[in-house]
Amino acid sequence: MAQNTVENTTTTTADRTPVTLLGLGTMGTALARTWLAAGHPLTVWNRTPARAEALAAEGAKVADDAAEAVAANSLIVVCLLDDTSVGDVLAGTDLTGRDLVNLTTSTPAQARARAEWARERGARYLDGGIMAVPPMVGIPQAGGYVFYSGSHDLFDRHRPTLAVPLATTYVGEDPGFAALHDVALLSAMYGMLAGAAHAFALIRKENIDPTTLAPLLADWLTAMAPSVHQTADHLRTGDYTTGVVSNLAMQVAGTPTFLRTAEEQGVSPELLTPYFELMRRRLAEASGEEDLTGVIDLLAR
Repeated sequence: MAQNTVENTTTTTADRTPVTLLGLGTMGTALARTWLAAGHPLTVWNRTPARAEALAAEGAKVADDAAEAVAANSLIVVCLLDDTSVGDVLAGTDLTGRDLVNLTTSTPAQARARAEWARERGARYLDGGIMAVPPMVGIPQAGGYVFYSGSHDLFDRHRPTLAVPLATTYVGEDPGFAALHDVALLSAMYGMLAGAAHAFALIRKENIDPTTLAPLLADWLTAMAPSVHQTADHLRTGDYTTGVVSNLAMQVAGTPTFLRTAEEQGVSPELLTPYFELMRRRLAEASGEEDLTGVIDLLAR
């Protein structure tokens, strides 16, 4: 069972763990600066050497190539463009005995394959999914964190170091779980943004200041957000009717109003219609007394 921990602490001992960081994009550079500021010896490498110049001035050691950077330290953190980049960059390196922490965005299957790839090369592996943007790095109150999955022992060993730039949340031994949690949360975010886009489109041609709608919209989404807990409980128990206030039958009956309003306002319904169609399909085969949880079963088939 996954054990979750969230923290943001820095090492209090005089000896900070040395870190090698491969990849100095905007996120990688932000990570590098927080480790340097916390006193961690840092070796960096980037395909474009110019990106490392400012970090060198701040105390980082700049390796001539990825192999030299990997050889410098036991803890290797990778923050590159994609999974292919990880394979390309590490192809000529000796990973024997190294602890590889991969913060590159990937799919669950890619993360699992990369974990096996690392094991075959003698490395221990931890995968990470960053739930933050670069300006949030090193600022605990910003709320950013990283999902980690893979070896729990490896996570515990390096947790103080990994928690320096961003808080940590461990989600399980399966190396693919960090990527899965990352994409799940971001998918929900895009769904929310799609709904917000439709809402703003509805008022776009009216004499309504969007800045007056924004706080109303934010408050409404905040008020609705706790419903995910009931959805999770329904999925766990298999009973989709407990505690339902607005049942499926009632919500499906109301969908024509949303579509007519969009038509009247000259707004495409394309962000709403796929979800409404799933609602109608679920109603056709299940009880109208349940809530919207059954839509998930249609998607998961």
